[in-house]
Amino acid sequence: MTGYFEFANPTRLCAGKGAIGNLAYELKMLQVMRPMILSDAVLAKIGTLHMVLDALREVRIGRIFTDIPRDSSIETVNRIAQEYRDYGCDGIVAVGGGSVLDTAKGVRLLISQGDDNLLDLMGCECLTKETHIPFVAIPTTAGTGSEATSVAVIRNPELNIKMEYISQQLMPDVAILDPKMTKTLPPRITASTGMDTLCHAIEAFSCLQKNPLSDAYAAQAIELVRDYLLKAVCHGYSKEARLAMANASFLAGAAFSNSMVGVVHAIGHALGGVCHVAHGDAMTILLPTGMLFNRKVCKKEYAKLLLYLAGPEIYVKTPEEKRADRAIHEVLALRNRLHRLTGLPVTLKEAGVDPASFPEVAKVALNDGAVIVNPRQVTYDAVIRILEVCYGD
Repeated sequence: MTGYFEFANPTRLCAGKGAIGNLAYELKMLQVMRPMILSDAVLAKIGTLHMVLDALREVRIGRIFTDIPRDSSIETVNRIAQEYRDYGCDGIVAVGGGSVLDTAKGVRLLISQGDDNLLDLMGCECLTKETHIPFVAIPTTAGTGSEATSVAVIRNPELNIKMEYISQQLMPDVAILDPKMTKTLPPRITASTGMDTLCHAIEAFSCLQKNPLSDAYAAQAIELVRDYLLKAVCHGYSKEARLAMANASFLAGAAFSNSMVGVVHAIGHALGGVCHVAHGDAMTILLPTGMLFNRKVCKKEYAKLLLYLAGPEIYVKTPEEKRADRAIHEVLALRNRLHRLTGLPVTLKEAGVDPASFPEVAKVALNDGAVIVNPRQVTYDAVIRILEVCYGD
């Protein structure tokens, strides 16, 4: 345990069946009269956004914006912020996955700081608190945990990288977790986002900034993934499984927001920026190899994780010196089962990555903030080796 740590989790959580019905009340409590609704075209088409709008029948909506791409960009954030001002909005409701929620965070930063270009606000915890912009996050996937984090990842197309913004000002005021918001999520995306949740929790539990509170959040998230991810994949309309995974995502997000992540996320961000690999897929592919890389210095932490990954019976039966390896085995076993069930890629080759891009990916990864808190020093050669192992042949 570190001698000094900080932990913040100020987001008000509304979770459970029918939670979306609280939205109008929560906006009233935040004194929002003309919210801007952010989402994407797919959620608008399949009716998920409509469920949110139904909950706002008596609210005067300022603007609905659904033109947010899968990998949102600085240009998108700048455009939305201008529309927020033009339409006289006074709060943000974000309905979607990680891209939508991170876009909303970027918009909130711009409006609160009175700026019009997100590039002007680069940095980590370098912003003073200015105008408060009320923000409600309604996730439609159970993976990014963005509704519980002080982190936003937004693409810079000119540099071909994903930029990280870290500030307590990014934390939503309210997060609403309703199982019906994720019930139509396809099995493959459910699997991918679920592995993202697992990766958040495992890296939060083993990175240099881990602390007792982040450990508690991470451990509970891993238990929920263990018990409910396969159920959510195989029985997508199970409200119990969907709610459990939504809670796991929130817990893991709160954990890594306070302890950070590591080499898996550093390389995953680089793969997303350079090769456009979906984030959850990148986490799925990289996690076991990243754990093997860190095993040399994380044997104690991984041994503890076996209890949450496999349950008390397997933990007790496994000799102490073999628990770390068994923990990695459990992650591999879950990943392989999800691959068989959904076709989730388990190699970079399956994800369509060209090995010729590895040098650029490695350079970008080494500039990612996550390598700073990885428990083992990350070098260029180490990243190249991890990529080679993950490519598969």
